[in-house]
Amino acid sequence: MGISDLIASFLQQCLDETGNGVLEVQRSDLAQRFNCVPSQINYVMSTRFSPERGYIVESRRGGNGYIRITRVQVDRETLLMHVINSLGSEMDLPSARAILSNLAQSGALEEDLGRTLLAALGDKALTAVPRELRNTVRADILRNVLILQV
Repeated sequence: MGISDLIASFLQQCLDETGNGVLEVQRSDLAQRFNCVPSQINYVMSTRFSPERGYIVESRRGGNGYIRITRVQVDRETLLMHVINSLGSEMDLPSARAILSNLAQSGALEEDLGRTLLAALGDKALTAVPRELRNTVRADILRNVLILQV
């Protein structure tokens, strides 16, 4: 398990323990605790606690700087629409996997459908599509299937 995974797991555990879905931590304390640079904390915030994953992150830099992570509780349709609207014109397979996993974990998407979609979005399923077009096709497929789920 890498340092980013450790930091994300720690923050997720702390967030779960708060009970109210809001966690406030000092960036410098986290960096010191995990013996890493503060930019590593920023990386974890932007990749693991993004709006697409159901979080709002507020940050204040400086001596008394903090990071506030808020777990957003939204209904299924709002979450799906947010994901649909955030999809770009291209999507790589790891991003598709993360989105489907998050949607399944939140209950917005049935796990069976998530696994089926992941198979449909994989490189094996897109073998007939030229490699340079696969990310575009992948984004189009995901967008269209999610629209049907709203």
